[in-house]
Parts: sequence; structure tokens; C-alpha cells
Amino acid sequence: MGLVNSQIRLLYLQQTRLDLEYKIMLITQAKMGLSKSVSDLMEVGNDFDPDSPTTKMLQQRQAKLKVLEQKLDAQMLSYQSRLKMIDAEYQSCQGMIDKNIQSSFTYR
Repeated sequence: MGLVNSQIRLLYLQQTRLDLEYKIMLITQAKMGLSKSVSDLMEVGNDFDPDSPTTKMLQQRQAKLKVLEQKLDAQMLSYQSRLKMIDAEYQSCQGMIDKNIQSSFTYR
């Protein structure tokens, strides 16, 4: 029975790992889009007078985008730490399965 439970746990951990990797990929793509938006805003901002209302509005948008990027970084760090924990538990579970197989199928 331990072998079956360990196998089910292993499958759950694999699914969780794939889910976290997918979320990390989405965050990476969103960060790339944000970086492009910030650089585009900087280019547009160079065309205006530094004291104009348009420039100030663009600077505010840049600041909001940077805050969003920081939030994405924090979320990515959270996902990466969870992924490390999942990997450690996966290795432990795999070791338990190997141990169960060895003890179940060893002739005495």
C-alpha cells in the first residue's frame, strides 16, 4: 500500500511542479512585455519638454509599471521557492518508492 500512496504522491508532485513552471514562464513573459513598455515610454518621453504635463504623466506610468514589475518579481521568487520545496519532496518520494520496490522484490 505504501508503494501505491507514494506513486500517487509522486504524480501529484509532478503536476504541481509543471504548474509552477508554467506560472514562472508566464511571469517571465509578462516581465518582458513590461520592460518593452517601459522602454517605449522612455522613448516617447524624450520627445517632450521635461516640465510638460505629458512627460509627468509618462513618468507616473513608468513608476506604476516598475511597481508592477516588482510585484511580479516577488511572485516569481515565491513560485521558485515553492518549486525548490516540491523538487526536494519529489526526490524524497522517489527515494521512498525505490526503497519500497527494493524491499518488496528482494529475495530473502
